[in-house]
Amino acid sequence: MQRRQFLTAAAGFAAAAGSAHAEGRAPRAEADAKAARAWNAARRHLPTRFGDIAYVERGAGPVALFLHGFPLNGFQWRGAFDRLASHRRCIAPDSMGLGFTRVAAGQGVTPSDQADMLAAFLDALGIASVDLVANDSGGAVAQIFVTRFPDRVRTLLLTNCDVEPDSPPPALQPVLALARQGTYPDQWLVPWFRDPELARSPQGFGGMCFSDPSQPTDAAIALYFGPLVATPASKALVNAYTLGLDPNPLAGIEPALRRCKVPTRIVWGMADDIFAKESPDYLDRLLPNSQGVRRLPKAKLFWPEEYPDVIAEEARKLWAG
Repeated sequence: MQRRQFLTAAAGFAAAAGSAHAEGRAPRAEADAKAARAWNAARRHLPTRFGDIAYVERGAGPVALFLHGFPLNGFQWRGAFDRLASHRRCIAPDSMGLGFTRVAAGQGVTPSDQADMLAAFLDALGIASVDLVANDSGGAVAQIFVTRFPDRVRTLLLTNCDVEPDSPPPALQPVLALARQGTYPDQWLVPWFRDPELARSPQGFGGMCFSDPSQPTDAAIALYFGPLVATPASKALVNAYTLGLDPNPLAGIEPALRRCKVPTRIVWGMADDIFAKESPDYLDRLLPNSQGVRRLPKAKLFWPEEYPDVIAEEARKLWAG
């Protein structure tokens, strides 16, 4: 993604998207509004030393743990849950600093902190091991987790995310600059929260991260950004989460990943202009038990939300192997 595009969004330019997509958006919007109500009703909070971790779970059997991207929360995986809850006990926690997790006072929210939190979260639930599915910054957390707790991961499904040579990606620099000033949520998230059409515009969150111009829905925007912009404290945590992505949280991880024996599948949206298009091949060469790469030509960063059938297909194959 070009810096100019990011800065245009940050300045809050008027949305290019209008009512043209409204009719086609309606059925998905209605379904998503219903899904959001169900997700909110199903949310629980688990006390840990890191805070009260918000999560949603569905299904039974071996656990699949889903790690969302930034600045999303577990709602990103609703479509995957619909398709995989008959195969796994699907659990999607909200990262510290994002979503509805209540972070303990003074607790860090870096990717390293998130990995340790997940271990404590699983301990509190009595879960020994998981199939791990991750996207975006959740993928960075997944890499730290699998190297720190290799016996706790049965399989790993990675989608567009940080890798050591591309973390943080250059496209994130304008976001980091705003976070250093303490203004990222006010400059970007508040305008998107208040104006979903702006959020869906080519200059907004939707244009940056989704291939379908009708996405994300109003319900998703409200559920993603609402808790982040609710209070000065929540905005401060969003800035802290952002700053935890720099310096490179994956620096020095390559030797440990070379020793990782966990079966791993890599699925990459090739229209993503945030993370490098060479990254899936890097991971495929690096991980000794890689099951190969699948490329989605038209998909952008948050494609797991748009194409849950692909997540379900790839997960089932990986789990069966």
